[in-house]
Amino acid sequence: MKKIIIFGDRMKTLIIIPAFNEQDNIDKLLDELTQDYPQYDYVVINDCSTDNTANILKNRKANYINLPTNLGIGGGVQTGYLYAYQNGYDIAVQMDGDGQHLPEYLANIIEPIEKGQADAVVGSRFINNEGFQSSFMRRLGIVILSTIIKMLTGMKITDVTSGFRAVNRKGIELFASNYAQDYPEPEALVVSALHGIKTIEVPVVMQERLGGKSSINGFKSAYYMIKVSLALIFARITTKRRKA
Repeated sequence: MKKIIIFGDRMKTLIIIPAFNEQDNIDKLLDELTQDYPQYDYVVINDCSTDNTANILKNRKANYINLPTNLGIGGGVQTGYLYAYQNGYDIAVQMDGDGQHLPEYLANIIEPIEKGQADAVVGSRFINNEGFQSSFMRRLGIVILSTIIKMLTGMKITDVTSGFRAVNRKGIELFASNYAQDYPEPEALVVSALHGIKTIEVPVVMQERLGGKSSINGFKSAYYMIKVSLALIFARITTKRRKA
């Protein structure tokens, strides 16, 4: 992988991997990261998994944090941002532990931040429309949420639920102290925009999760849409806009 030099030194980068019951996926992901992308550090946030995830992490001597209680995706990711903030990382990358996010696209997401082109980068599967595109209903929901975010912030993001994203030190500091819970990806975009975080998208390819089950399906999809739409509006009302 091409190494990008910034003022003679590479920016210190952490990959945050939230994991809940990912025994079928986590070994393969960590094998790929450690073998092919050793220039990046990683931390797995084990969100009180009830399967064999914790034992796998322990046996392979992975870098991980075991949460004492299940905090959900928001709490798990925020734990990773706290770790990044406390350990002086310049860039933090969110990457799911379920096999959907391909490590080969890490450089695409990190490079605009290293070059100073953006404070945050979202990996979007909808720019080139390649790879796994999700179900029709999920895509419709994403379009609706994208429209709401554009109305609230003026920012156009096509893949607002993508959990494959990166932020610079400014974003790390923000999310270490202020990160939405439940299904936080869309709300994080609103909060970051109102805090002057410049966000862009880059094309990525995603694949279907390799094992386990998604937390959003069936009736939960409608509930998710209503809940997140209200959360976005509330976030816009309660967050004071700051200059970039």
